Order: sequence, then C-alpha cells, then structure tokens
Amino acid sequence: MPNNKQQAHRVRSAARQRSENLRWRSTAKTLFKRLQEAVEDGDSDLIDAEHRALVRWLDKAAAHRAIHPRRAARKKSQAAKLVAAGPE
Repeated sequence: MPNNKQQAHRVRSAARQRSENLRWRSTAKTLFKRLQEAVEDGDSDLIDAEHRALVRWLDKAAAHRAIHPRRAARKKSQAAKLVAAGPE
C-alpha cells in the first residue's frame, strides 16, 4: 500500500507500463504464429508480408524496451530461419 502521493503515482504508472509491455509481447507472439501458419500454407506473398510485419513489430518493441533488444534479434533470426526453410 503506498504511503504517499509519489508512491501511489508509481503504482499506477507501473501497472500501465506492465499492460503496455504485455501488449507488445503478446502481439509479437501472435505475429510469429501467423508467420508459422503462412509458412505451412506455402503462400510466398503472405509469408513475406507476415515476416515484414513481425520484424517491424519486434524492432518497435525493442525500441520501446518492452522486450530486450537481444531477444528481438533472436526472434528475428528464428523467423528468418523459418522463412528460409519454407513449407515442410
């Protein structure tokens, strides 16, 4: 329980930041799953579009520090490997 105004403000802002970070991470997972489905379907235009969207989102999430920049790089690398492997 906060004891003064500043602590109360920090509790509210931390809750807001947590929800924003959750949105960044959750959307990144969703975009990765969409890319996996596109690769399974084998539609090259869709694969390219989903890959671009994922990479762009990961870069933005890392810039906002919602995820660590190295984690974003790792996820982009995994996505590139997935695209290069193509449909199985």
